[in-house]
Amino acid sequence: KIGLVASNNRELQKLPSLKDVPPADQEKLFIQKLRQCLEGSKTSCLKAYLPISPYVCRRQTDVRSSLTSSTLVYEFFLGFLESPDFQPNIAKKYIAQKFVLQLLELFDSEDPRERDFLKTTLHRIYGKFLGLRHHNGIAELLEILGSIINGFPPHPAKIFLLKVLLPLHKVKSLSVYHPQLAYCVVQFLEKDNTLTEPVVMALLKYWPKTHSPKEVMFLNELEAILDVTESSEFVKTMEPLFQQLAKCVSSPHFQVAERALYYWNNEYIMSLISDNAAKILPIMFPSLYHNSKTHCNKIIHGLIYNALKLFMEMNQKLFDDCTQQFKAEELKEKLKMKVQEEAWVKIENLAKASPQVLKKRVT
Repeated sequence: KIGLVASNNRELQKLPSLKDVPPADQEKLFIQKLRQCLEGSKTSCLKAYLPISPYVCRRQTDVRSSLTSSTLVYEFFLGFLESPDFQPNIAKKYIAQKFVLQLLELFDSEDPRERDFLKTTLHRIYGKFLGLRHHNGIAELLEILGSIINGFPPHPAKIFLLKVLLPLHKVKSLSVYHPQLAYCVVQFLEKDNTLTEPVVMALLKYWPKTHSPKEVMFLNELEAILDVTESSEFVKTMEPLFQQLAKCVSSPHFQVAERALYYWNNEYIMSLISDNAAKILPIMFPSLYHNSKTHCNKIIHGLIYNALKLFMEMNQKLFDDCTQQFKAEELKEKLKMKVQEEAWVKIENLAKASPQVLKKRVT
């Protein structure tokens, strides 16, 4: 709709609306309106503007139409990144940190489709340009997070813990931010103790196999988790948990074995063990008893004897049963080894007695 508009020092005539004139005059009036629009098309002379009807400028319509041209750009760029001929060494001159920061600013878009394009684009960029993956500041961000966890809604908090925080244990640079990460995990468990089982199982899943210093970090965090674990939640994970602790006690790395055995100096953990000794002692006993005789470190010997003594004081009969069972298994293993050795001796004797037969069979 056009009101009184000046163009070339000439006032436009205010014409009636089409709906206000008879049908026979509507065509003539429409032509007059078009002529006035052409004559007064210079927007620099616009004096007054009446906005169009609200239904035309609905937000959803604007959002749907705003990405039309940008879609081609995103799709073209993604095709460029995913091309088999793409060479990161050449492209890194143009796809640098500044470019990534500009992409991150575009996440402020109100269009969810554009944000989805940006997510995919950044994922491809980080996959191609490893040097753009910066981890500085994670510890500080986790420290801030730890102070506001209690205000998180339950369901989003659970998803964030399981999908975001726990996978951070897989990163090689864990030592940079592990104290803050462990603190956040413990805060979540203090808020909702029913999360103990998925958290412990995730830690056991991500448990390092060949990185002893990282294994010590996991043991530190696991003890902090057990300190806030209720007995009803403890029983759900105690068997796989102590199977892992038994492996740690048998570790040839002194610090790993020592850190695992320090659990027996924790009064609360000992109370949990005491309540479930019938399940835990059979798991731990073989590792403790075997390493008490074979481990090369005297400090480890002392810690193992302390753990065995505590188990014996908890339940003497169970301790004796485990001792007898272990010795029976040990004797059985020795007999098995003896049979295998005798079999190999027979094979060697046959080979010496009939070298030609053996040679024919080999050829």
